[in-house]
Amino acid sequence: MDVRVLVVEDEDAIAEPLVEGLRREGYEVARVGTGREALDAGETDVVLLDLRLPDIDGFTVCRELRARSDVPIIVVSARGEEVDRVVGLELGADDYIVKPYGLRELVARIRAVTRRREGATRRVVLRAGPLEVDERARRVSYDGRELQLTAKEFDLLALLASDPGSVVSRETILRRVWDTTWYGGQKTIDVHVASLRKKVGDPDAIETVRGIGYRLRA
Repeated sequence: MDVRVLVVEDEDAIAEPLVEGLRREGYEVARVGTGREALDAGETDVVLLDLRLPDIDGFTVCRELRARSDVPIIVVSARGEEVDRVVGLELGADDYIVKPYGLRELVARIRAVTRRREGATRRVVLRAGPLEVDERARRVSYDGRELQLTAKEFDLLALLASDPGSVVSRETILRRVWDTTWYGGQKTIDVHVASLRKKVGDPDAIETVRGIGYRLRA
């Protein structure tokens, strides 16, 4: 499996069976008992982080780890209040699981966060004629000239570029780019398409399919 897991847990009674169980599942596991050791640890693929540590608050560890790395962090804590979950996720944790939990559930969550990370780090560059869309870097160039786009302009252009020449309906655009199905938002699409055409410098690059939606010229 070649997935390295760092267990940050100061209680031996909890950490030892957890480490043993993860190793049986095929993971490479290292264990530390303090926040400072967690911050000083080498590279790993997943961090299982308890919040009640003897030296540094787990939330602080989470924030500092996220500031320096995109490593998946799963908070594993007995603190199950909604406010704790919200704070953990807002500080950069990828998941939050409350003790007690089953090993199978934990393994499933580890697999989920590692899959997401693998997908996020896979470089995807979409091309259609002179247009190039780098999804990972969120950069767009047209005929070698880099375009400065807003977040929604990028998302809309990336959606059209994912299948050049195919018509993308307005409903699909609203759902995928604006996460809504509100019909009144369709005017927003027109405004963004007009802005994209202007920035690209080619009004025919994005074609209107009357009554349906838009397509990117292949």
